Amino acid sequence: MKIATFNINGIKARAQALPDWLDEAQPDVAVLQEIKSVDEAFPREIFEERGYNVETHGQKSFNGVAILSKLPLEDVRRGLPGDDSDEQARWIEATVVGKQAIRICGLYLPNGNPVELAADGSPVAGGKYAYKLAWMERLKARAQALLDDEMPALMAGDYNIIPQAEDAKRPEAWLDDALFRPESRAAFQRIVNLGFTEAFRARHQGPGHYSFWDYQAGAWNRDDGIRIDHFLLTPQAADLLLDCRIDKDVRGREKPSDHVPVWVELDI
Repeated sequence: MKIATFNINGIKARAQALPDWLDEAQPDVAVLQEIKSVDEAFPREIFEERGYNVETHGQKSFNGVAILSKLPLEDVRRGLPGDDSDEQARWIEATVVGKQAIRICGLYLPNGNPVELAADGSPVAGGKYAYKLAWMERLKARAQALLDDEMPALMAGDYNIIPQAEDAKRPEAWLDDALFRPESRAAFQRIVNLGFTEAFRARHQGPGHYSFWDYQAGAWNRDDGIRIDHFLLTPQAADLLLDCRIDKDVRGREKPSDHVPVWVELDI
């Protein structure tokens, strides 16, 4: 089973590029972030005619996540548990059954900028950075629940986290950014340390692997990228891991997203 994650940065803007990539890559399942569309306006027919079942958790103009699957999607849930007041559309999950069942969770983790800190260095309550860290605590709780279920599961998406210095071409440029601040990285590592495998690093080591290049300042031409799109696998899913790759060349095509697809192949 080939499962991909792709922050498309707007379904309208990627109305041709996304179907073209799906036709080429042929993922069995694709989790999408930043669809920037309400559910009713999402162009389901483009994907349904390609054999995909479509489930969305949309929001007007911002955020929004979706799952496309050539296999039936069962027990679909929307919204990350833990805060009923959170209206941002950043989480969707469903069970997909191949040779066996796997729980697939798609996420768009908050960016967290600008970083607002109080005099004591703590995040300012109500600020975007405080929201990011609180969201990650809720993610950690959901991650633990997935582990407790003891079935193959993964959490995939745009984490807005640069885990290590080698995951940025110029790590010094990100020192004060919410994506690379020590609190953010530590929160990510606490989730991994519950017992998850970071799929890409399980297969590829060293610097030079990126999944995002800013539209500004010629970042793509200079390969000035960062790696922020990740797969975290439960032990049961990690045992099935065959491969994990980044489709880097997609960034150089016509009207690209600033992210590129990342995918895993599982023996499932």
